[in-house]
Amino acid sequence: MFKVNNYFDNQVTSIAFQTADLPATLGVMAAGEFEFATDKREYMTVVSGAMTVKLPGATEWQTFNAGETFIVEANLSFNVKTTEQTAYLCKYE
Repeated sequence: MFKVNNYFDNQVTSIAFQTADLPATLGVMAAGEFEFATDKREYMTVVSGAMTVKLPGATEWQTFNAGETFIVEANLSFNVKTTEQTAYLCKYE
């Protein structure tokens, strides 16, 4: 069954589900700035739009566009900026 999650005053919404190999969420973000914490390794793929991300330990921001993936290790935090509504797929390992 699906589980719907809302974060940041409904500025981020995701639907949790099980893929063939890993649990995942498919979500959308409004334009804005967000900080996320991980409890598992996350593989974040931008589906539509773009995310500008400050990864843990990084000093510079990187932009990831549709079709691109970044990885965040477990038990860390990362920051995201979006300038348009952006969709993503996140798999958890």
